[in-house]
Amino acid sequence: MSVTAVRRSAAGRLAGLALTAVAVTLAACGDKKTDKPASQTAAKVNKEEITVHQINFVLSQQRPMPPERAASAGKQVLDRLIDQELAVQKAQEQKLDRDSRVLQQLEAARREIIARAYVERIGSGAAKPTPAEIKAYYDAHPALFKERKLYSFQELSIEANPDQVPALKQKLLASKDVQEFVEFLKSGDVKFAAKQAVLAAEQLPLANLDRFAAMKDGERTLSPTPQGAQALILVGTRAQPVDEQRATPAIEQFLLNERKRKMVEDDLKALRGSAKIEYIGEYAKGTAPDSAAPAASEAAPEPVVPVAPSAPQVTTPSAAPQIEVAPLASSTSSAPTTATVEKGLGGMK
Repeated sequence: MSVTAVRRSAAGRLAGLALTAVAVTLAACGDKKTDKPASQTAAKVNKEEITVHQINFVLSQQRPMPPERAASAGKQVLDRLIDQELAVQKAQEQKLDRDSRVLQQLEAARREIIARAYVERIGSGAAKPTPAEIKAYYDAHPALFKERKLYSFQELSIEANPDQVPALKQKLLASKDVQEFVEFLKSGDVKFAAKQAVLAAEQLPLANLDRFAAMKDGERTLSPTPQGAQALILVGTRAQPVDEQRATPAIEQFLLNERKRKMVEDDLKALRGSAKIEYIGEYAKGTAPDSAAPAASEAAPEPVVPVAPSAPQVTTPSAAPQIEVAPLASSTSSAPTTATVEKGLGGMK
């Protein structure tokens, strides 16, 4: 059974509890005869019905929840469906369902759902990783597990013109500490915003993790951004290793998702190879099969995404296994973005 199927099975069981609670409540308000079949109608909105099947479907798309919350979740979903039905009825009165933009969105949603169903079917054939494969991954990535660290960063978002960036970078690297650089910005009336964040190893770009592990406290860099420049400073690190037993579930899920992604990617590549695809007009420029330009998934850096996406991702591979650990203590309101971190590494001296 695939991971998706297991999740849906669990969500379905919880949804069943919610639907039972809703049905019991509705029955208590109606006919008291025990021999009367339970109604599948959860509510009526004017002349339209909302059924328990609709509630069940919405609950099945959500994350699993404790059984004691299932009943209240069912009622909340029902209230949202009632609001949705009221909006739908009003939109139909105003003939918005015939609007060209609405029709285009409906068609796009239909195609997306059908394509996703195909992708899920292809990915469901992925084989589960073996214990030997899980152990090999654990041993091959000490920075994620045996030597795992928490990284404390300070990030400065600086407003500047492009011609100011080289001088800012030179000053940052020459400053004895961050405070000296901050005073330099203030003295020049340069606008900036400071943030702090604590990120675990698995939250950083996997391809550059070894370089992060080798960084020393206080190491810094500055990179250009559309608004000016971004300074990234490693404030400090703290060891927080994860043993193999604790890491196994996350590694297993990660490897399975990567296997699914590869299967889907290969299948779509084969479909493209066997199909007759012709670019027309402006879109025909620069689309030759022998183009030297790398594929989007190869050219772009790997973004951080959850280990278990709702469906196999074709162009967004997982970054690293996400270990379940205690919440990280941080004084930040936001963390450096993956793009910022990668730009910082690119400019590191």
